[in-house]
Amino acid sequence: MFILMVIIFVLGYTAIALEHPLKLEKAASALIIGALTWTVYALNSVDILSLGHSNTWNELINGYSMSPEHLQEMASHFVKHELGEHLVETSEILFFLIGAMTIVETVDHHQGFRLITDKIKTTNKVKLLWVLSILTFFMSAALDNLTTTIVMITLLRKLVSDKQTRWFFASIIVIAANAGGAWSPIGDVTTIMLWIGGQITAANVILMVFVPSLIAMIVPLIIISFSMKGNVETPKVNKEAPEYTTPSEQALFLAVGVGALLFVPVFKTITHLPPYLGMLLGLSVIWILSEIKNKKRDEDAKNHLMVSNILKKVDIPTIMFFLGILTAVSALQSAGHLNLVSQWLDRVTNQNIFIIDSAIGILSSIVDNVPLVAGTMGMYDIAHAGTFATDGVFWELLAYTAGTGGSILIIGSAAGVAAMGMEKIDFIWYMKKISLLALVGYFAGIGTYYVQELLVGADEHVEEIKHEIAPASKIITINPKDHADLDTKLYIDIRKAHTKAATSEEDSE
Repeated sequence: MFILMVIIFVLGYTAIALEHPLKLEKAASALIIGALTWTVYALNSVDILSLGHSNTWNELINGYSMSPEHLQEMASHFVKHELGEHLVETSEILFFLIGAMTIVETVDHHQGFRLITDKIKTTNKVKLLWVLSILTFFMSAALDNLTTTIVMITLLRKLVSDKQTRWFFASIIVIAANAGGAWSPIGDVTTIMLWIGGQITAANVILMVFVPSLIAMIVPLIIISFSMKGNVETPKVNKEAPEYTTPSEQALFLAVGVGALLFVPVFKTITHLPPYLGMLLGLSVIWILSEIKNKKRDEDAKNHLMVSNILKKVDIPTIMFFLGILTAVSALQSAGHLNLVSQWLDRVTNQNIFIIDSAIGILSSIVDNVPLVAGTMGMYDIAHAGTFATDGVFWELLAYTAGTGGSILIIGSAAGVAAMGMEKIDFIWYMKKISLLALVGYFAGIGTYYVQELLVGADEHVEEIKHEIAPASKIITINPKDHADLDTKLYIDIRKAHTKAATSEEDSE
């Protein structure tokens, strides 16, 4: 059954990767593997946990001897407790994303982004490519790479009419969006996960990953600048689109929306509360502002601008996908699969974190980076100091590689999939024209990070990734007739009077 959990995950993930040929929504595949992995785990908890691959379980029962019936009860409680613990972590990420998506949709519906996009006037290909890339890079850090890609490709359609040129520009936008999202705690789902999980802090990821991410975008742009020539053909502008907001309102909602997003790291730093609460606070502010402004609008404008209607346009299937895949990964983490994978990676790479992180980044161009990062977070514990500590080299580099590695293939990131869907970019065309550029930029960023770490004198010590459990000083035998339960800290509480008596006898001795 331990292997069956892996088979379910692999088959489900194959269905996710083949979403378009199978015509099966990836959210459905993710949800079913999330539910089935936990079901198999729960129904066979004793057999799976008895294999000894779950460090948490091994610590829990260390020093206790119990009957098969008692072991079954303990395993059942353990699985339910683990599911609840992981649900809390997953929910924080999902509520954060729902809040962020709604804020961005609200700003977009109020045409706030027009204040940025309408300023672009150049038609020179090289100059336009640099302007769009830099704009995308910083917008992605403040918003997120998926939303930024959607906004920028919508803009691109107003600036470039030729399909092949637009494909090229859209592809570079994907590289810039992924690079911009990697150095910001709110710029990509993977950095959000690492930030909420405590692997990185907002200030440090900006400080240490900004330059490598910038290099990952600039290197491809420099290479392109030597070969690209000419001007773009601008399509005719449709001036009949309805205007629901005034320029002053557009500026107001842009400022409030971006301010709400940027406020989240500040909120977490000041209050030490989970980031999703800061995001929901920002959402409530822009929601109230929208309601106040809507009192003076006509019925059509109200229907278009009401946040309650905008919520219906939030990408719920994507939220369901994250829920399913994070739930499935948490089952593999709890059962001990990820522990085995981390041990294997340590052996084959000799614990070289640069090789491990680089491999994860390249793999993220084929496999979605969300489960990859979720799995990595489950494989390696946060250490008290050194490479695997909060803001350690391993987690900083992972934020970079997982964020930018997806640019190597068009299907490797949410931004790439969005661009592919909006512009119908051909997979083979992207491989021929863009993949090598993205790969060169990816390794240039890794090299930059390596040099940067040497200059700042980072701790080069890689602590041995091993989880040892000290043997119990004595064995406590639990009578089959007694009842054992788990409290929230996963300690065994023997709820019988004879235990107190035994403790009294030990004290008297």
